Amino acid sequence: MMRQDDPFKCTAAKLAKFRIAEPVRFIRKNTLVLSPFSDTLLTRSDAKMADAVCAIDCSWERADEVAKHQRVFSAGISRRLPAMLAANPVNYAKLGKLSSAEALAGALYILGDRQTASAILNKFKWGHTFLELNAYLLEDYASADTQEQIRQIEREYFPA
Repeated sequence: MMRQDDPFKCTAAKLAKFRIAEPVRFIRKNTLVLSPFSDTLLTRSDAKMADAVCAIDCSWERADEVAKHQRVFSAGISRRLPAMLAANPVNYAKLGKLSSAEALAGALYILGDRQTASAILNKFKWGHTFLELNAYLLEDYASADTQEQIRQIEREYFPA
């Protein structure tokens, strides 16, 4: 948790408060780290190689700065989430501008842990909207076996 956002709007802080997630100081090597800078997409097969999923909670406006000056994005097993629409009030319907809670829930859904994904989103008034906006997309991502299949799904839903 980089504490760069409004603490009252910080989804990671709320998840920690309810003990659904925990803040960490060090990222273990067998942890999937969600990074917008990774070239490797998250797929359901990644669930076999990791014990945990970690989202770096920082401001989107300062993510480049965090990546340059911190080694957090290079720890663990770096994975990029496939494209999804945000449902949070700050970035509603913006492509890829997910809150930490949305990123974790999306990752867990793709990895096959839909129950925890729902538990995370149930802590937010708008949480159900994330699942509604991305329902078919999440199902398609969760059923894809390879990164190339994920890329194809991204191109189908979000043509350039």
